[in-house]
Amino acid sequence: MVLKAYKPVAPGSRGLILVDRSSLWKGRPYKKLVCGKSATGGRNAHGHITSWHRCGGHKKLYRFIDFSRNKVDMDAVVERIEYDPNRTAFIALIRYKDGEYSYILAPQKLSVGDKVVSSDKADVKTGNCMKMINIPVGTVVHNIEFHIGKGGQFARSAGTYGQIIGRDSGRVIVKLSSGEVRLINGECRATIGVVSNPDQKNVVLGKAGRSRWLGWRPFNRGSAMNPVDHPHGGGEGKTKSGRQPVTPWGKPTKGYKTRRKAKPSDKFILTRRKK
Repeated sequence: MVLKAYKPVAPGSRGLILVDRSSLWKGRPYKKLVCGKSATGGRNAHGHITSWHRCGGHKKLYRFIDFSRNKVDMDAVVERIEYDPNRTAFIALIRYKDGEYSYILAPQKLSVGDKVVSSDKADVKTGNCMKMINIPVGTVVHNIEFHIGKGGQFARSAGTYGQIIGRDSGRVIVKLSSGEVRLINGECRATIGVVSNPDQKNVVLGKAGRSRWLGWRPFNRGSAMNPVDHPHGGGEGKTKSGRQPVTPWGKPTKGYKTRRKAKPSDKFILTRRKK
């Protein structure tokens, strides 16, 4: 995929940079693999805002993605590559030999007509899924399982991947895009390749309205508020708060560690992610 820059024929197109999606499927999604999705507006079951700065956005249909790839030893053909409004990566509609359809995360360089398979004896080819104990060291993978049979949890966002850098007594050592190095059970599955749409990080929305379409309301700085509204608020003119950055409820932020100190998966982390 490539980026599209627009001429400034209107204020909203000045500086606008989007991903070129002209090669993707232009029709509606596969009907049996979608369902309606209601927006929450950032509110919980009591009607209280628990996720700030959310708004309606455009109506979406949720696509059911097969993160498990547990239909083993059966070839599938890529029917089309589609846009998914629920994630940054593109998705691929595949058709198995028995006629069943499924959506999977589309890796880079996967194209219409390619064959993919989930098997322990599969070739190390983009889009194929296999147990990590059978994947050669140095291979780049995505949609990485952490618990056997649960489905992929790591490296699912656009342009992300993990690299298998070693093996250790039935486990594999995986380096993630964040720089974190983890031990993962070798029986867990992963898909070969890098997740599609790596240029997503370079998108420039160009106007506030485009952000509203995506479901985001304006963000206000705490220092621009009154003391009653935010700990950073108040003061004469533009001032520094004179204290460490905190949330509106006084909890430290901007680098404050929120991870539990005794999280069970800590023992599988060999190297922490980059700061």
